Amino acid sequence: MGSDDTRQGETPVALITGASSGIGAATADRLAGAGWRLLLSGTDPDRLAEVADRTGGKALPQDLSTPDGPRLLADAALAATGQVDVLVASAGLGWRGPFVQTPPDAVDRMLEVNLGAPLRLARELLPGMLARRHGRIVLLGSMAGQVGVRDETAYAATKAGLAMFAESLWYELRGTGVDVRIVLPGPVDTPFFARRGTPYQRERPRPVSAGKVADSVVATITTRRDRVFVPAWLAGPARIHGLAPGAFRRLADRFG
Repeated sequence: MGSDDTRQGETPVALITGASSGIGAATADRLAGAGWRLLLSGTDPDRLAEVADRTGGKALPQDLSTPDGPRLLADAALAATGQVDVLVASAGLGWRGPFVQTPPDAVDRMLEVNLGAPLRLARELLPGMLARRHGRIVLLGSMAGQVGVRDETAYAATKAGLAMFAESLWYELRGTGVDVRIVLPGPVDTPFFARRGTPYQRERPRPVSAGKVADSVVATITTRRDRVFVPAWLAGPARIHGLAPGAFRRLADRFG
């Protein structure tokens, strides 16, 4: 973490979910370069093993779409290193199409992976962080959770819930030495869209690289920045939506 709260002589430990590709893998590369010990979780054992070999991390494959998955992952992480200083919850699932056509199992999986798993992992790991009086919970939100997105209704709802979890937990953790951060990207050039079955089709905003988002994740760990939009200009539309949602909807209808 930052120089103000890294304990001298200790190598910090980060647990990264969704680490087999995309933002999670890019974040692992960044933190490995900075000398962190890494615990890497994902559902693709082969790709996860490649990231672990590249970064010197320990692979902990786990399916977070099951209610027991987060607890099993937390137990494995603590058994491997004794403590987790930073949780980077970057695993996520999406689905695009009208809400009435969204398969019920897709809704369930998004609720578990995008919202349930970060909450459950935080619940498992926070006691140790609070006892040591240092730690970070870093959540990967989405612009969709700030303003809503047509045909991504369930996904947007899970990310909105994650944003309110971050906001509420921020108040609880003040003065404890443990902090919560949220990174709010727009579309990102990762396998996310291929896995959801529909490519990204909007003209704007243009997708950013996973590495750019990973840089922001690291910034929230090593600085006091606790809410970061990627790219930064997306903070503007989010503010307009908050101040004047009617005007924002009119603009969204006009410009897509």
